[in-house]
Amino acid sequence: MYKTILVPIDLSEDNMSRLVIPHVEHFAKQEDAHIHFLAVLPPLSSFYGMGSLPVGHYPSEKDRLRHAEEGLRQVAASFNLPEDRVHCSVAIGAPRDRILEQAQSIAADLIIVASHRPDITTYLLGSTAASVVRHATSAVLVIR
Repeated sequence: MYKTILVPIDLSEDNMSRLVIPHVEHFAKQEDAHIHFLAVLPPLSSFYGMGSLPVGHYPSEKDRLRHAEEGLRQVAASFNLPEDRVHCSVAIGAPRDRILEQAQSIAADLIIVASHRPDITTYLLGSTAASVVRHATSAVLVIR
């Protein structure tokens, strides 16, 4: 039923990725599925002028991608999955857009995404998980 599963991972929230482990492992084993992990980084331009890094201390895009790829591979290794069925990729941009693009690109049958419990900011601004649910053309499993 689910042969290609996309699992977006927020590398800044380790506890969120732990939430999806049993669900991803269950579907992967039951369906003998390929699991595609995806990390999405904000564009470097989103840091400019925010004072988050001193001027001249911005990491290069290449360094950010390499560091994120390493982090994503570490997260993927924490899952009990056959290595030949695990795929990792990193994208830059708006999380919802990159997740939906990747789902289309790999023809995902299922997207498994972790989500925070709703709070006032979620109701005012929406969440990535809610946006993926609204716009995805494949099944979406939201884990809380």
